[in-house]
Amino acid sequence: MRDDDPNDPKGLIREAFRIEGITASECRSIFVDWALSLKASDPKPAISALLEKHADEPADHPMKGVLSKGLAAAPAARRRGGRAARVPQS
Repeated sequence: MRDDDPNDPKGLIREAFRIEGITASECRSIFVDWALSLKASDPKPAISALLEKHADEPADHPMKGVLSKGLAAAPAARRRGGRAARVPQS
């Protein structure tokens, strides 16, 4: 069964909610695949729509947690090193 939801073109999120005993790790993997298949440049509206669509699912379902984290703002980029961090300045 396919419902052709533009926010879930492959039905990945829908199927994740149907899998009994799915783990948070598996949900994150499905979420990444879903995000890569999405045509929109900003996934947040689609995530919000999917959370609304699956509002009747149990609150402790791991996919709800993954989707909620997807709405959170990305952490600010920080410098992680590089040559300047390794070589002393003279």
